[in-house]
Amino acid sequence: MARLDIRIYGDPVLRREADEIHQFGPELEAFAADMLETMQANDGIGLAAPQVGVSRRFVVIGMPEEAEGGDEPKLRVLLMANPEVIEESAETDVLEEGCLSLPEITVHVDRPVSVKLRYQNLQGEQVVIEAEGVLAKVIQHEIDHLDGILITDYLPPLKKTMMQGRLKRLSEQHREASRTGTGG
Repeated sequence: MARLDIRIYGDPVLRREADEIHQFGPELEAFAADMLETMQANDGIGLAAPQVGVSRRFVVIGMPEEAEGGDEPKLRVLLMANPEVIEESAETDVLEEGCLSLPEITVHVDRPVSVKLRYQNLQGEQVVIEAEGVLAKVIQHEIDHLDGILITDYLPPLKKTMMQGRLKRLSEQHREASRTGTGG
């Protein structure tokens, strides 16, 4: 397994609509393991392929679950190719969201509180699940990445204008890191 570089705001791959995955097998399994390791090493709970520079519709999620009897919390891992929301609740809720591609920036985002999702597993089989609460929000956040949408796109115009300086600095840091080959 290898840790991958997280792409930071300003990298064009974050604004592209990702391509569907058609090939399943060992290569995708290895990529999933690398993404999971990268997500965990960066204290994330979700990571989309574009965030590591790969414009493919693939997402990993690792959510802590309640453990029984004082045991260590278990990690609920979802590895999803070509995920799509097929149903969402009318009820919404606002949650403060952060993003590994936008370090130190959080945005209050209003999203449906529950979703029904269809995706393919690592073998290419169709899976349908229902999610609610934080898991539903994480799924929607990661699917946004596959469509080139960032949490800053949810900001009202005035707040986005006020944040332009921070976003410009992130973009400049990305360009400098790309130019010098120091990651990012």
